[in-house]
Amino acid sequence: MSDQHNPGQVVQPFRIEVSERELEDLRTRLTRTRWPDELPGTGWDYGVPQPFLRELVNYWCMSYDWRKEEARLNAVPQFTTRIDGQRLHFLHVRSQEADALPLLLLHGWPGSVAEFLEIIGPLTNPVMHGADPADAFHLVIPSLPGFGFSGPTTEKGWNTARVARAVAELMASLGYERYGAQGGDLGALIAPELGYVDTDHVIAIHLNAASVGFIPFGDIAESELATFTELERARLARIKRFLSPAGNAYFQIHANRPQMIGYALTDSPVGQLAWAVDRMADWTHGPIEQALTREQILTNVMLYWTTKTATSAARLYYENMHADAAWGRPPAPTPIGIAAFAEDVPIRRYAEQTNNITHWNDFEHGGHFAAMEAPELLISDIRTFFRTVRQSSVA
Repeated sequence: MSDQHNPGQVVQPFRIEVSERELEDLRTRLTRTRWPDELPGTGWDYGVPQPFLRELVNYWCMSYDWRKEEARLNAVPQFTTRIDGQRLHFLHVRSQEADALPLLLLHGWPGSVAEFLEIIGPLTNPVMHGADPADAFHLVIPSLPGFGFSGPTTEKGWNTARVARAVAELMASLGYERYGAQGGDLGALIAPELGYVDTDHVIAIHLNAASVGFIPFGDIAESELATFTELERARLARIKRFLSPAGNAYFQIHANRPQMIGYALTDSPVGQLAWAVDRMADWTHGPIEQALTREQILTNVMLYWTTKTATSAARLYYENMHADAAWGRPPAPTPIGIAAFAEDVPIRRYAEQTNNITHWNDFEHGGHFAAMEAPELLISDIRTFFRTVRQSSVA
């Protein structure tokens, strides 16, 4: 492994090892939860319903097997390094196919590297999964700075542009001169930035759960609305719902008072779980209990709880909102492919105004967490898009 890394960059193997003391503390906190009152008949209108959350907390405390999930994560090669003064944790899985394309996978909030566990095998070893070896990828999957085992950020300024520069440096340190990127949610903000900060090396960018830069801002003229398709109208309705107080409340708190929500989430595992589940339930396609397994929900939450990164993850929103806006830039030349799942919001006519869109696929299924909700669809779309650019890559 060491011969694949830049000798000037110290990269160390890493294993997740949560102590029994931490797990016992978690169980104690869960059993001693102080539950709030709840009005009858409110459903999800006021937030996560208490019966739903109580059942999930009981499962977390009594049945969820962290050691099994820890082993699944540790079965994937993991490493840490330091870039721009920040610890960076990442999964790195090399394909057995020598000409595989290096691909950077970027998660969002409230996700983590655990989102990608189901798609690692098919992307790195397509032959084993009945696919073409020409579609193989070498995967690099970082925990974003401030998230998970990258640990809390330790200074101001870690916005998405700085994260993009850090992951570009990570790819260079691994010896990848040409690579692709894929991202959703916050990853769909970071990946397009690579087209500006690492233009000579990133050959193409694939996105799901794309928003900023791919949707309209401000009012839309009635004359333009009259030309909208049914699909565009549905996405515009979802955009308006997201921008409403109910849909946008978490964003406003992250972007303006991350420290305040951090106190609650770092001290209460039930608070941390409820904060994540509220967004997961709103963004998945169909009922959350059908879209995601309890293990998927809880493992993602565990990667915030055990690393105490709820506050620093929220700070990324603050840093973005308090950074100099990069409006008015011409589109980066990097080709961008979009997978728009059933709960996503991008509208092509607006995306094309600021991006070099070369691939677009609308799906009737799947939601915000595509790698967990609709892994087969996401894998297929990633393969299809990157076939168009592979000839220009050199691993």
